[in-house]
Amino acid sequence: MITPMPNTTTSKIARGLVEAQEHYTLTTSRVLTLIVVVNVDDEVDAVLDSVRDASHEHPSRVLVVITGSRDAEPLLNAELRVGGEAGASEIVVMHLFGPLADNAESVVTPLLLPDTPIVVWWPTAAPEGPSKTPIGKLGQRRITYAAAKGDLRRLSSGYAPGDTDMAWGEITQWRGIVASSLDRLPHEPVKRVEISGPSDSLAVDLAAAWMLDRLAVPVKRVVSDAPGEKFTIHSVRFFRETSDIIIDASEEGSVRVNVPGSPESMVALNTRSRAEILSEELRHLDADEAYAHTLRGLAQVDY
Repeated sequence: MITPMPNTTTSKIARGLVEAQEHYTLTTSRVLTLIVVVNVDDEVDAVLDSVRDASHEHPSRVLVVITGSRDAEPLLNAELRVGGEAGASEIVVMHLFGPLADNAESVVTPLLLPDTPIVVWWPTAAPEGPSKTPIGKLGQRRITYAAAKGDLRRLSSGYAPGDTDMAWGEITQWRGIVASSLDRLPHEPVKRVEISGPSDSLAVDLAAAWMLDRLAVPVKRVVSDAPGEKFTIHSVRFFRETSDIIIDASEEGSVRVNVPGSPESMVALNTRSRAEILSEELRHLDADEAYAHTLRGLAQVDY
């Protein structure tokens, strides 16, 4: 159910949420508050679809903040979404105009769930230093999407414990395949690594930095273009003394793993959806040390 609330206030929204809890049982067991910050020109419906899909694993109070014209008169238009329109969550979509657009934290604060974690998500362009922004300071966890700006350096320069990026979640399953491949016999020290993928893929950059940090060997990042909807990382080669390990996303939907001494294997792997990545990030509300260490290695990758 969608309830429009034009020219409203936070107190009216709060009353609407209480009434919704009395009629929709799915909104009574919420595990966190998710604040989603988007601009009026973004694909808001696609963002809401991702939030709704992720809610089945993480029932939440979702506060979607859409910043409109800052030159307009102060105005708060809202929509309250519950039931099938919100999955297992309750969603408040708020359009902020005028001075309210620059004071979103004052609007969302009265609507935060007490005694539950707060996560802030920028599904498109995020600010510099998310943890230093007024709304970012509200969250224990802050999720960005650096690919929206294509700015790799921003990830490391503005990092604070609790930060993460969607590009990092994109390669979680791939990292598992890499770790499993290196655990196979025969064991040999890795001398160097070469990884290839599109030039504009931050996921490939993070994968290169992750391997550099974990293996403490030189890693070269190579640009490659592949037709079709292949996985973001096209291939990775681990150079060893007598035999190399090759992981190649040569076929759509699968990865070929070639480890000397073992039969060649194919592992199913597709590019993850935004909802899948969001669900994963909401499972871990503490600081991601592996991500922090990966950012530390970005400057040492050979391009």
